[in-house]
Amino acid sequence: MCTLVILIRPGHAWPILIAANRDEMAERASLPPARHWDDRPEVVGGLDVEAGGSWLGVNDHGVVAAVLNREGTLGSLAGKRSRGELVLEALDHAEAGEAVRALAELEPRAYRPFNLVVADPSGAYWLRHAGDGDIGVFSMSAGLHLLSGTDLDDAAHPRIAAYAPRFARAAEPDPDRGDWHAWKALLADRSEPEQDAAMLFERPDGFRTRSSALIAIPAYPGFQSRPLWLHAERGSEDETFRAVM
Repeated sequence: MCTLVILIRPGHAWPILIAANRDEMAERASLPPARHWDDRPEVVGGLDVEAGGSWLGVNDHGVVAAVLNREGTLGSLAGKRSRGELVLEALDHAEAGEAVRALAELEPRAYRPFNLVVADPSGAYWLRHAGDGDIGVFSMSAGLHLLSGTDLDDAAHPRIAAYAPRFARAAEPDPDRGDWHAWKALLADRSEPEQDAAMLFERPDGFRTRSSALIAIPAYPGFQSRPLWLHAERGSEDETFRAVM
C-alpha cells in the first residue's frame, strides 16, 4: 500500500513537489533509483529486479511517473503484464499530457488494477484502473493531493484520512534551500495506532515500507535547473536522504 503526496503549484519556480513511500514485501529485490536502462538513458528510476520495471521515475524532460497497486492486488499474476512497465512507458515521453494520451489507449485487461500518476511542470494526471472497465484519466487540480491503494484523496482511506490534514498544515518544502524537514518527518511517521495507517510501518509477514522519495520538478527543466530527487532506504542502519539527481 504505497503512498504518494503531490503538491501542484502553477506558476511557481517548482510547480511539482512529491513525497512518496514505497511499501513492498521485504524479499522482492530492487535497486535504488539510478539510470538503470541502457535503452532509456534519460530516465532515472528505482529498479524492480524481478520484473525489470519501476515504481517511480523521472526523466530529463521533467516528467515524473509513479505507479501504485490498488488494494488487494499486491504482486504479479500469471498472464498479466508488469505494472512497472507503465512508469517506463510514461517516461518515454517529453510531456505528461502526451504520455497520458498514449497510456489511456492501453488494454486494461493486460494489467492488474493500478493507480498511475504522471506529471510535469504544466500539470498532473491520475490514471485509474480499478479492474471495472476502461482506464480513467483525471486531470489533478492545483493544490495538495494524496493517493494510496484506493482513489485520489479518498477520505475513507485510513492513511489519507490521517495524513492529509498533517501535510496540509506542514511547512511547504523549499528545494532552493534544500529544506524538506516537515515532509521528511511525515514520511517517517509511525504514530498511527492502526499499523497499516501509519506512513512508515512493518508487518510480521514482511510487508513494509522499503524506501522514501522527495522530488521537485522545476518550471523549466534542462534550461534553468534540473529535477531534484532525494532518496532514503528504509529498514537499514542508515536512512539518510541522499541526492539521486
